[in-house]
Amino acid sequence: MILLSFSNFIIKSLNHSTLYPKLTLPSYFDQESERLLYRRLVEEDYKSWSEFFVDNPNLNYLGADFGDDPEAAAKEWIHWQLERYENWGCGHLAVIEKASGEMIGMCGLLSREIEGKDEYEVAYSIKPAYWRKGYGTEMARHIKKFGIRNKLASRFVSMIHPENEGSIKVAINNGMKPLFPSTYKGIPVIVYGEEEK
Repeated sequence: MILLSFSNFIIKSLNHSTLYPKLTLPSYFDQESERLLYRRLVEEDYKSWSEFFVDNPNLNYLGADFGDDPEAAAKEWIHWQLERYENWGCGHLAVIEKASGEMIGMCGLLSREIEGKDEYEVAYSIKPAYWRKGYGTEMARHIKKFGIRNKLASRFVSMIHPENEGSIKVAINNGMKPLFPSTYKGIPVIVYGEEEK
């Protein structure tokens, strides 16, 4: 598997010219589910998000070489989302655990071109310390419901590496099933979702 440098990964990801119009929904950046809050990322979040890049065996599933500097990787990741906000009106949100006030992960709608078709991906990433607590399912279900409630697309998908068992379980819990294989930035993925009606 050839992994892109994180900088090249970001450039390629931001290069997509989506057919979807830019979202203009202020409510996207202020959401809440049972145990979690969802808010706009800010640059200072890199200090917390750097924990995602430490002792995380799932990083290889993301298709980028994040290097050996967790803070630098976190800063680039957040900058990437701020660019998405500007260009598309959506992107990963900071996910905050209500009970502790800690940032535990990111989740959001990402505008993607998959096999020549524009899609909204339900995307989620969680710090390893918060795995196996049901947060992935809560996040993914909430963001998908936001998209459905606001009639943003006819379906929502998640792109997942075939060996990423945790993310596959979340997608299934989110009412999705495997639709077709694809590739993303040079890595194999399975696109999960629902058949279009």
